[in-house]
Amino acid sequence: MKGTLYGVGVGPGDPRLMTYLAVETIVKCPVIAVPAKGREHAVSYRIASGIVKDLDRKECLNLSTPMTKDKRVLDENYKAAADQITEQLDAGRDVAYLTLGDPTIYSTYIYIHRIVRERGYETRIVSGVPSFCAAAAKISDSLADRAEQLHIIPSTYDIEEALTYPGSKVLMKAASKLPYVKQTLREKNVTAAIIENCGLPGERIYGLSDDMPKEASYYTTVVVKENEHDRD
Repeated sequence: MKGTLYGVGVGPGDPRLMTYLAVETIVKCPVIAVPAKGREHAVSYRIASGIVKDLDRKECLNLSTPMTKDKRVLDENYKAAADQITEQLDAGRDVAYLTLGDPTIYSTYIYIHRIVRERGYETRIVSGVPSFCAAAAKISDSLADRAEQLHIIPSTYDIEEALTYPGSKVLMKAASKLPYVKQTLREKNVTAAIIENCGLPGERIYGLSDDMPKEASYYTTVVVKENEHDRD
């Protein structure tokens, strides 16, 4: 009998935000997989190890992904990762791929998931708390009220047009364009909060008027809200 691949969302950073289902799934899988060159380099592993006992005893597949937007290179990498996973599945061993936040939101995992599924193997997704939901909780506000729209935007791509969208906006992994983002949001006179390393060591929360380091962590999220007088 072949094994099953599980994409397990471990949440944004605090191990206590992991779901019971996520913990149970990791515990029952003899093999884990991480999107890094080693478990010690995987933030998702460090989060899970904060609540899953004896995680270091499990076999670990190190499935690092190159930092590139070259689709050909990425596709080759995803196929190679799928090869390692299906080798375990063919041996009847379940695999839990640990991913930050939720596997369905800008996750490398989903590309591997699709390849493995297309090869005829059973695949399942275990939801996790998205980083932007945890960030909204940290600033004690909603992401959208009443009829407001909510836009989730990857900041590593073009964001100029996205900043003109109505309603609330979440800029994910915004560190690379943070100076530009802050300046643009100031000019638009909106309310925004910048959350760095939400739920992780070194967590910081800033407003647009606050001084902050010139360089922020890769795990930086910006929550942009319309001002009160602009809401319905």
